[in-house]
Amino acid sequence: MSNRIGVYPGTFDPATNGHLDIIKRATKLVDKLVVAVAINPGKGPLFTLDERVKIVRQEIESQNLGDLVEVRPFDTLLMHFVADLGGHVIIRGLRAVSDFEYEFQMAGMNAQLNSEIETVFLMASDKHQLIASRFVREICMLGGDISKFVSPYVEKKMLEKVSN
Repeated sequence: MSNRIGVYPGTFDPATNGHLDIIKRATKLVDKLVVAVAINPGKGPLFTLDERVKIVRQEIESQNLGDLVEVRPFDTLLMHFVADLGGHVIIRGLRAVSDFEYEFQMAGMNAQLNSEIETVFLMASDKHQLIASRFVREICMLGGDISKFVSPYVEKKMLEKVSN
């Protein structure tokens, strides 16, 4: 029997405590989790793709998840990326009802593209439900305290980035 490979895609700009929570919980569902960092230039990321991959890798290592989790960039159609990896499931995090409509539509489209790959939704833990990367970026750029939302490493990287 082959290993169950899950893929958790996202922009991770920045990687938040909410993302890490979903990653940790997703490792209980699959044998191997690939955190797929999307290029996504349409979102106008603060960090480059390489910086985001490096940051997520550091976060994974700090949680001692290196044996279970691999971090990879991708710039293709998600379903092609997952199929090329031999993936079985896409992991998506939901924070609020507002996330559900978009994610539901995306899961339906993905199922039309490849019905062999399932989408699994994990609800954000209560203490992470309100964390959104775009809000963290905005708070940081306006001089607010982001320490509740990201690790000390990510906070340091963000402060370095916005001060340049």
